[in-house]
Amino acid sequence: MNHESLGSASEHFRRALGQDLFPRGIPRLWCPTLTHFSARGQLDEARIRCHLQVLAPCVKGILVPGSTGEGWEMNDGDILHLLSVVLEAAKAADIRVLIGVLKTDVPAMLQCIDATLAFLRKRAGVSSAPDALRHANVVGFTVCPPKGRDLSQAAIAEAMTGVLRTSLPIALYQLPQVTGNEMGPDMIQELARAYPNFHLFKDTSGHDRVASACLDLDGVFLVRGAEGDYARWPKSAGGPYDGFLLSTANVFAREYDAMLRLLDQGQSAEAQALAGRLDRVIKGCFESVAGHPAGNPFTNANKALDHVMAHGPAALRMEPPLLYSGARLRVAQIERARELLRENGLLPERGYLEG
Repeated sequence: MNHESLGSASEHFRRALGQDLFPRGIPRLWCPTLTHFSARGQLDEARIRCHLQVLAPCVKGILVPGSTGEGWEMNDGDILHLLSVVLEAAKAADIRVLIGVLKTDVPAMLQCIDATLAFLRKRAGVSSAPDALRHANVVGFTVCPPKGRDLSQAAIAEAMTGVLRTSLPIALYQLPQVTGNEMGPDMIQELARAYPNFHLFKDTSGHDRVASACLDLDGVFLVRGAEGDYARWPKSAGGPYDGFLLSTANVFAREYDAMLRLLDQGQSAEAQALAGRLDRVIKGCFESVAGHPAGNPFTNANKALDHVMAHGPAALRMEPPLLYSGARLRVAQIERARELLRENGLLPERGYLEG
């Protein structure tokens, strides 16, 4: 079978898969959700549920766990506990869930997927993987390439093929900050043609090589995960991406949704002005957490901002948020987040927890 006919068959299957997984269409705005803690390694379940309720009107797709949710630091038991909380809340809010498989080699990825499927089957009381996924509003597993700066494109493609051969719905995640490598445009095109269960590609590199190559990916949904310059990247603005999967959607879901709607309406100047305000806050907050000895910048910047959004005027009187390690952010980082929000007209009059 030549590439053209294979591509057509792949696109047809992928479209049918998308209609099954996303009856209302694939969301344009996704979020790798924060994980809130009440003590070291102890989930704050009520806060997690409340945060998802806040996101739900604008965010209909989430990635759990992800880097922002401190998934790389968590053990497997903690991740399953987190999923048990999030899946229940996400289903109630009609949010689709991608489960992050945060492993750095293929055997560990496959083992993690098998263990998670067993968990989902038991939770749903069913024996088939599709039924278990459907019951939980899960739309697939997200995997990164294996870790290694010197891995060739052929080696990365072989590794990704090992996961795609499961025939489960799979999203591929470009995360060179962790893996030390990138999947090239030609590789992604080949995988898209060969594996119609590959339905979504997230790129957090900031290089955007895959999307900017403008290759025919047979209907794979492209989401940008890098922060900054938000209004230029969606297809409605002439960019190459179908949507976003942004850490800062934890804080600015309504604003991103408004920006996308403005672009849909051709109001590019207004969309760019809103994006500029967001960019100033986010850049400033990332700068304020740079070098923090615990967590990672995506987690820490978003937890600082979310703390202000959650507590409103009382934010500085509350203890700073906890990280998985048990460390807290600094009061100065919360003060800076509050100042940036105020300067850009984004400081809430009351926090979402006050309601």
